[in-house]
Amino acid sequence: MLSPQIRTLVKATAPVLKTHGVALTRHFYARMFEHNPELRHVFNQGHQAGGEQQQALAGAVAAYAEHIDDPSVLAPVLARIVHKHVSLGIRPEHYPIVGRHLLASIREVLGAAATDALVDAWAAAYGQLADMLIAEEARLYADSAARPGGWTGWRAFRVVGKQPESAEITSFYLAPADGGAVPAYLPGQYVSVRVYVPELGLMQPRQYSLSDAPGSDRLRISVKREAAGAQRPAGRVSNALHDCLREGGVLDVAPPQGDFHLRQDSAAPVVLLSGGVGLTPMISMLNHLVATDDPRPIRFVHGCRNHSVHAMKDHVNAIAAARGNVRKAVFYEEVGPGDQRGRDYDYAGRVDLRAIRDEVLAPDADYYLCGPAGFMRAQRQALASLGVAADRIHAEAFGSGGAPT
Repeated sequence: MLSPQIRTLVKATAPVLKTHGVALTRHFYARMFEHNPELRHVFNQGHQAGGEQQQALAGAVAAYAEHIDDPSVLAPVLARIVHKHVSLGIRPEHYPIVGRHLLASIREVLGAAATDALVDAWAAAYGQLADMLIAEEARLYADSAARPGGWTGWRAFRVVGKQPESAEITSFYLAPADGGAVPAYLPGQYVSVRVYVPELGLMQPRQYSLSDAPGSDRLRISVKREAAGAQRPAGRVSNALHDCLREGGVLDVAPPQGDFHLRQDSAAPVVLLSGGVGLTPMISMLNHLVATDDPRPIRFVHGCRNHSVHAMKDHVNAIAAARGNVRKAVFYEEVGPGDQRGRDYDYAGRVDLRAIRDEVLAPDADYYLCGPAGFMRAQRQALASLGVAADRIHAEAFGSGGAPT
């Protein structure tokens, strides 16, 4: 338990961190990678180059300072961090390294304002946070290892199938190279994979949602090729997977993780809302509900740019046609001359929940959201304006801010 004096000192830094936090975290990462270059293999260098990781860490540090009196307020954020850490293989021995560079960065960036008392207070606060994360991560590591077919760390998986799903998305079917079993996971969870990136001279990890129902002898991930844009380079890992990973190839995979998944304690109607490649965890949930013959009402709402990037269309259409409890609503931003309403799309424009409120709103339904940051914000706002309670909305956002993967 931190003393009142320590909490007061740490909390007093919250306004400074909100203003200058990115400068601090940018310095921190540069310092850590200079002194501990082996950690460059652990961190997504695409997020580093784009600044997303620095912004995410700055926000987290400022939030921790602001809520130092009651860190339990941050429980949902910490849970997400813990799952990510376990998927990347973060271990207790990494925390002293991070702490050393964080405290040094506080001194070096804040200068005279970083008194010995302030740095000591942050050392104690960081120690408390590290202890909480390490304890929860140990639980997840143990759970991953104890499951039938489970493991910890990286495990070699062989590509036993590669299937284009759209102009941008390709599915990879992965089976353990050791011939062992595949563990159960929760629909909506993800795995980390890692590949060698020659341009960086590094192994690089990325997270991809599992895109099929659990219970198979293989895993499926469906990966969007991230093309270069005006403000960002092409995704090194996604392009390497598309261009270089073929059937028979081997890929390092970490155990399934993630706190975004179909609720196991609810029998409420399900509304699956996705934008672009955000449909991948939704397909996992949908397939699981179908495989278990779940009778509750299911609404599948998806938005994409146009026909060419509409993944898994025939699969969803077949489910909706065969099952009376499943209804779909697909939005195309660009409707082509050959597109047929009801077969290819259902509505023109971006996803507009207000326009289909009678189709998607159900008493006490659970709403699952996944897609780009702008899509997520728009759908959260729409659901709130339609009277949906915040605790019925479950969301997953990709990356640290949309950086290429």
